Amino acid sequence: MGKVLAIANQKGGVGKTTTSVNLAASLTVTRKNVLLIDLDPQGNATTGSGVDKNSLTLSIYDLLSNNESTEEVLLRPEAGYDLLPANGDLVASEVELMAGDDRELRLRSIVDAVRSNYDFIVVDCPPSLNMLTINALVAADGVVIPMQCEYYALEGLSALVDTISTIRDRLNPSLKIEGILRTMYDPRSKLTSEVNGQLFNYFGDAVYRTVVPRNIRLAEAPSYGKPVIKYDKQSRGAIAYLALAGELLRRHDEAAAGVSS
Repeated sequence: MGKVLAIANQKGGVGKTTTSVNLAASLTVTRKNVLLIDLDPQGNATTGSGVDKNSLTLSIYDLLSNNESTEEVLLRPEAGYDLLPANGDLVASEVELMAGDDRELRLRSIVDAVRSNYDFIVVDCPPSLNMLTINALVAADGVVIPMQCEYYALEGLSALVDTISTIRDRLNPSLKIEGILRTMYDPRSKLTSEVNGQLFNYFGDAVYRTVVPRNIRLAEAPSYGKPVIKYDKQSRGAIAYLALAGELLRRHDEAAAGVSS
């Protein structure tokens, strides 16, 4: 049964889509079967996977609207993972979901139907705590939170943690924070050091040891429609996301071993 990871942070510009695309690609390199779901109307995970979002005939919107089957919407980009793509049509889903009786559960039903086909399902959430993000959190087993080590990031993090707690209490009791990922990391900054300390004090082992540095190749890769590992596998960005995939897999294996024992 595949593990479902929502990549979420309501603050924009923290490397959320970059993490979604590059974690999916890195897990694929480790021979895992991966599905990436683009749940952001901006469609950046779609274009970052090498798919033209403006030429899509079907998207995740059609699944959420119960108009099409998953097989009809599913794509296999050169990055090697499966993709449920998105574009601006998804904006309409936000309105339609509000009117539905099962509005929080729509994505879960889609995911549950295919999760046995995958080792990991990665969901790129929009940069807001809207109904699309709530759908992702209800469908997920864990939340990976990318964040920069800056003051305002901590403020936004507390709101997201509250939302996760509410979803866990009301709709998804198995939901947990999978990990906090520090992105655009600059170890020379005094603020980075201070925020680091607060993160470890509050979240402890939930903070990934892996950090993603600022890296020009990582920033360039989306314009070529490629994960960074396909664009420049020797770059610091590619190495960081491979390390993240390795750390995530180790945690996953340790948790599975703990359950079985």
